[in-house]
Amino acid sequence: MATESQRAKSRRKAKYTTRIVRRCWRCGRKRAYMRDFDLCRICFRELANRGEIPGVKKSSW
Repeated sequence: MATESQRAKSRRKAKYTTRIVRRCWRCGRKRAYMRDFDLCRICFRELANRGEIPGVKKSSW
């Protein structure tokens, strides 16, 4: 989990566009981030399993 100072730093406007750090809105994780949902993979899986993300369901084949 990211510290509050890391979250605040990533919210600031970056000097260059390549330096933008996108973080999960729940835990602040920056790796394995999904832009479509604004979540990291861990939080995405937790919410999807609980059925809290509309239109997402667990696949099986």
